[in-house]
Amino acid sequence: MAGKKMEQTGRRGGEVGIREVTIPGTEQRVMYSRDGKREYRIFLAKPDGDPPPSGFPVIYLLDANAVFGTMVEAVRVQARRPEKTGVFPAVVVGIGYPTEMPFAPARFYDFTLPVPAAELPPGPDGAAWPELGGAEAFLAFIEEELKPEIESELPIDSGRRTLFGHSLGGLFALHVLFTRPAAFRTYIAGSPSIHWNERPLREAERQFVSRLERETLNIDLLLAAGELEKSHPSRINANARELAERLSPLAGCGLHVEFKEFEGEGHVSVLPALISRAVRFASRR
Repeated sequence: MAGKKMEQTGRRGGEVGIREVTIPGTEQRVMYSRDGKREYRIFLAKPDGDPPPSGFPVIYLLDANAVFGTMVEAVRVQARRPEKTGVFPAVVVGIGYPTEMPFAPARFYDFTLPVPAAELPPGPDGAAWPELGGAEAFLAFIEEELKPEIESELPIDSGRRTLFGHSLGGLFALHVLFTRPAAFRTYIAGSPSIHWNERPLREAERQFVSRLERETLNIDLLLAAGELEKSHPSRINANARELAERLSPLAGCGLHVEFKEFEGEGHVSVLPALISRAVRFASRR
């Protein structure tokens, strides 16, 4: 079960009982890419109660090992009073890896595009980065394997799909937006690592803008970062803000863009605040 913890309970006579604690309504499963080379731990949270006539909204969440529990609880708690919070019950599908660590090296391959080594940021202590450049294969896994499996089992509103990614996951979310905009209705790109694939991403952005000038889409995009990330040489905040400024004039073409900087938060600490904001943003109708 997803989100297991151990709870110690007192018993009469000083005895101690141990039992597992789980997040209600959640489960895990293992899925493999079609070529069998990539293994994923899929976390799934199902809402209580009956779905609306069109089906439940669904949030596809990257780096699920790190943030699945936070996302599920944010939805579960806030969706109790949708008239107050604006948050409605939703299915949460977390894409993670076979590890108990919050982040797995495999994410570097899944979330990035192939680029020359000279265009990459320097590795920590001069070390080489893990294997990179698998974003298209990862997107194919989501579109051709994961979505069909989940959405054949659960009543899903295909018009209310959200993709949530942070850091390199935010970079991947932008890649999907620019190259397959109809794959999701809502995109959340937190602290996006635009500097990793800046040249190919800018080219994809230009093609996306050109497409919007020819056809109207219905897409929401939330770009966000922590205030304390301003000091990072990668310009995470500035890149995200400038992207929001370039895309905001396209509101008339069906693209709604917001940028949010979270006061007092850094690259990792921003996650709970971003998730709380994201579940409300994803519930926009």
